[in-house]
Amino acid sequence: MSGVLHVRVTSPYEAECAEAGGADRLILTSDEGLSPLPETVTKIRAASTVEMRVVLRLREGYTTDGGEIARLRGLASTYIEAGVDGFVFGFLTYMAEIDDLVCVEVASDATWAWTFDRAVDATLDPIRAQQIVESLPRVDSIMTAGSAREIDHGIDRLIARAADHIIAAGGLKPEHIPWLVRGGLTQYYIDTTPITTSVVSTWRRLIDDEMARV
Repeated sequence: MSGVLHVRVTSPYEAECAEAGGADRLILTSDEGLSPLPETVTKIRAASTVEMRVVLRLREGYTTDGGEIARLRGLASTYIEAGVDGFVFGFLTYMAEIDDLVCVEVASDATWAWTFDRAVDATLDPIRAQQIVESLPRVDSIMTAGSAREIDHGIDRLIARAADHIIAAGGLKPEHIPWLVRGGLTQYYIDTTPITTSVVSTWRRLIDDEMARV
């Protein structure tokens, strides 16, 4: 069995480094972690053949409003035309519950798959939130640290929720990998800075070596 390595990139250069290092999927964001410019996405797509998903988020935090939904859907269409494969997003209500209505509206009647991001960790009831997310159309993965305070604080809960569609994300460190692999996690997300071929290949070897032991 092989682990799946997701790598955050913000530029064509980082995309090239991530692919050379062995990334399985690229997560495209702006430097601030929001939706990147369409022209940047086009350049990144031209620089790499790896599967790409783009973050759909226009502001800090996990809430949005009706005015942004149309913009998000427009961005999604533009990104698809640029050749991306899917998206990463997740929205909450002002009561810190999954805003399933907004998520469905953003996804609309499209055909792409998407990843629910760490908004799930910011809910009041993460277990119930995960159940709701898993019922949303075309969601095939969920990013979580098991805690709003990152993996150092949520590793036990993360392992307890281990499944093929769960991506360990949020302060991931090399020392977490042996425990997470033994706990049944198979997908990992890194957002270290800077992204270099050496950094990504080191993570690739670490994950593959631990996966080979189970």
